[in-house]
Amino acid sequence: MVTRRAECSCGQLSATCVGEPVRISVCHCLDCKRRTGSAFSFNVRFAEDGVSVQGRSAQFTRIGEAGGRVTYSFCPDCGTTVHYRIDVQPGVIAIPVGAFADPSFPPLFQSFYHDSRRCEWVEIRTEPLATFG
Repeated sequence: MVTRRAECSCGQLSATCVGEPVRISVCHCLDCKRRTGSAFSFNVRFAEDGVSVQGRSAQFTRIGEAGGRVTYSFCPDCGTTVHYRIDVQPGVIAIPVGAFADPSFPPLFQSFYHDSRRCEWVEIRTEPLATFG
């Protein structure tokens, strides 16, 4: 089994993930742009039973563009979001891919909210799930 570790900038909050991702995707919604400060967010979802969270966290909950409730868990010391949950996707934990700091992380295979994509220079290429192994 593959084990990956995501952590905040100061290392106080982390998530250890065992197994392969359920989904790897980018999101162009305005809320994700605000959260990341970037043109889009790059996220991975793991089955909840394969994720172990260590450290202290603070939470922020918002209602997403599609009406779902999203609860972000971030480090109260450095402010880095390490994981989040979406109420309409029970049983999974989402983690920003950048928190893994792993240049060999598998490629994405889904992209969402293209109507909110304001940066024409952003080209997203998706790979089929079959490329993981």
